[in-house]
Amino acid sequence: MPARSSDTASAFDHEAALAACARGDRSALKRLYDVEARQMLGVALRIVRQRQLAEDVVQDAFIKVWERAASFDPQRGSARGWLYSVVRNRALNEVRDNGPQITLDEAALEAIDLGNVLQAGTAMDATTEIGPLHHCLEQLDEPKRSSIVLAYVDGCTHAEIAQRLATPLGTVKAWIRRGLLALRECMA
Repeated sequence: MPARSSDTASAFDHEAALAACARGDRSALKRLYDVEARQMLGVALRIVRQRQLAEDVVQDAFIKVWERAASFDPQRGSARGWLYSVVRNRALNEVRDNGPQITLDEAALEAIDLGNVLQAGTAMDATTEIGPLHHCLEQLDEPKRSSIVLAYVDGCTHAEIAQRLATPLGTVKAWIRRGLLALRECMA
């Protein structure tokens, strides 16, 4: 996987690259890969917990990006966020279909959701954190708890959650963000 700095990713025009992919420009997909593949591998690895499987997930995600680039809607969120939702959903599907339990802590969930850069050592061992996490989830109000569970357990996109809850997309994103912040505080 190519190395990249977060400055490169923030300066890169993800939306233009997705539009070029939608027009069939293979070099745009390669540029997306060069800028994001390493971080996307980290996201997949935190979910599937096996490097080879994570690499397969990233490859599948880029195939989906190529096939579905035209479906990206900038009105519904950022291009970079859309890319990370593709890899996250592919990884969650892999675990759901073929693998062990998803082992994610709150910090990893926030990184996946917001596309933040986390170092590999930040994910906690879920076997020691499941009790406190469950307790902290119970402390959240229903909309925040439901939104987080739908996003990170059921693997729904923010748009799917908004549709299920008959709530505006921005409200769902706010519930998830505030819920994750409350979980962080509770688990500290």
